[in-house]
Parts: sequence; structure tokens; C-alpha cells
Amino acid sequence: MSAYAAATGIGSWPNAVPRQAADVVVGELHTLPHLVEIPARGVGADIIGRAGALLVDIGIDTVPRGYRIASGRSSVVRRAASLLDEDIDALEEAWEKAGLRGAGRTVKVQAPGPITLAAELELPGGHRAITDTGAVRDLAASLAEGLALHRAEVSRRLEATVVAQFDEPLLPAALAGRLSGVTRFTPVHPVDEAVATQLLDECVATVGGEVLLHSCADGLPWKLLQRSGVHAVSVDAASLTAEDLDGIGEFVESGRTVVLGIVPSAAPAARPSVEQVAEAATTLTDRLGFPRSVLRERIGVTPACGLAAATPEWARIAVELAQRTADAFADDPDAI
Repeated sequence: MSAYAAATGIGSWPNAVPRQAADVVVGELHTLPHLVEIPARGVGADIIGRAGALLVDIGIDTVPRGYRIASGRSSVVRRAASLLDEDIDALEEAWEKAGLRGAGRTVKVQAPGPITLAAELELPGGHRAITDTGAVRDLAASLAEGLALHRAEVSRRLEATVVAQFDEPLLPAALAGRLSGVTRFTPVHPVDEAVATQLLDECVATVGGEVLLHSCADGLPWKLLQRSGVHAVSVDAASLTAEDLDGIGEFVESGRTVVLGIVPSAAPAARPSVEQVAEAATTLTDRLGFPRSVLRERIGVTPACGLAAATPEWARIAVELAQRTADAFADDPDAI
């Protein structure tokens, strides 16, 4: 069974003390806890800023629109590395407190995917890095090497198996040519699917272990994902179209895992029951004609997307609901 056929979080967490967040994640998610990201801490703590702590031999710095590739170890990189160390320390402390060192558990870490990273980072001249083929390849190689080192460090410190997640919210837009340029006279041309597949596959191979691709964006390129080497795909179940369902069906039939975001990312008017959350997954798998056993073997459960905008209380409830739903699938999927 895939490591991702479990309950987990997407990654981001509401503004909180890292140790409190780690205690909740380790305490509630007993199948696949994750290293949280707390973007409310500002520069260096968001998805692209955190990449600054992972990139090998490539630096970043801030610009009015976000981040730019820069030489040397800037204050932004130092801050990103410090925040990441703080988060790992908090997870290790929670891990020790729960008595999980060497217990054979699995943990997830996250990073921006190569396409999204290149789309969000600027070149020194101000254009998106994704407009420069050489820059894209250099960034992807640096990111993959850095994530492999990060994965190994977390594994060593926790004595646990560590799997990785690439966040690719801009993958569909990059493939469709919907990214804006610096001006209307400098368009960002679509990324070729073969190039995107190769970049993803090279990153998966370098990082090692099981790798998940997550995106809450509409229009996921299921044909590309089917051809790629990613082991699992994480989606927001509420945004799925008929075309997405076909893609999910083929992906699961290929022996891989789909992680469904079926728990609300923000507190609804009334707290849903486990049965209500589970129904979003069973309706989908029943519609695809899969036996209920697939819920145990090939379907993971998460909140719909990141929890950065949630309240701390709802974040705790959301991952608890995800875990209880996954437990119900594992215990007796036919009874759901």
C-alpha cells in the first residue's frame, strides 16, 4: 500500500508557535504527519521563501513582486533556513515526546515543484525564471538536490521514513500559457508538456522515495501525470470535473494513489461528521466503478487545501476529521 493512502495535511498551518503546531500534527495524524509550514511568519516562511532554504548553490532575495534569484547567501536565505530549522526542531521534539523515534512511522515534507518555483521566481532582469530554459533546469536540479538533503536530514533526526510532496499550483497555468509577463509585450510562452514531465521525473529520481504532486488548481494535466514518475497526486475534491474523474480513474488503475482533499479548509457553519466527509470520497470511487477496497489501498485523505487561513482550532479539527475518515476506510470501507 502506498504511503499516501493515509490521512495527512497539505502543509501550511495557521499562525502558531511551531511547537504547538507540531504537537497537533503528531498527535492527530498517526499515519502520515507532516512538517508544517507557517507562512504568516512572513518572508522566508511561505512556499517560495522556504525554497530558499532548500536550493543548493542558488540564492534568492526579495523584490516588490515576491522573490528573485540572487547571488550569495542573502538575509532572506538565512531567515528561511532559520525558520526551517525551527520547524524541524519542533517536529523532532513532538516526535520524541510521543515516543515515535524508531517506531517505523512515516513523515511528509513539502516544497514547491520545479514548474511553480520557476514561475514564481524572477530572474535578475525581472522576467519570470520560467522564461529561461537554462534557469528552469538549474532551479529544478538545485531544488531536487536540496529536497533530497532535507528529506535525509529529517529521516535521520526522527529515525523515520520520509516522503516528499511537490506543490504545483501553477502547473496548469504554465502549460496553458496563462502566466502573465512583465508587460503585455513580453508574454510567457506555454511550457511544453514533455519538458515539464522530464523536469518532474528528474526531480522525483533525485529526491528518492515516494513523491506526491499536490495542486488545488483547476485543469490538472492528467495525461502528463499519468506519464510521469510521481507516485501520488493530491487534489481538491470539490473542484473536480468529469475530465478529472477520468484522469483519477486511469491514475488509480495504474497502481498509484490519489489523495482527496475532502475536509473543508475553513470552518463551515456546522462541523461535518466523519460519515459526511467520507461520502465525498465514496461517491467519487463508486462513480468510477472501483470496489470500496480502493479507499483503503489507493485513496488518501486531506483538507481541501492548505490551512494557513484557518483558525488554529479548525486546523486541529480538520486533520482530526481527515484521520478519522482514513481510519474508517482502513477498518471497513464497505461499511461507509
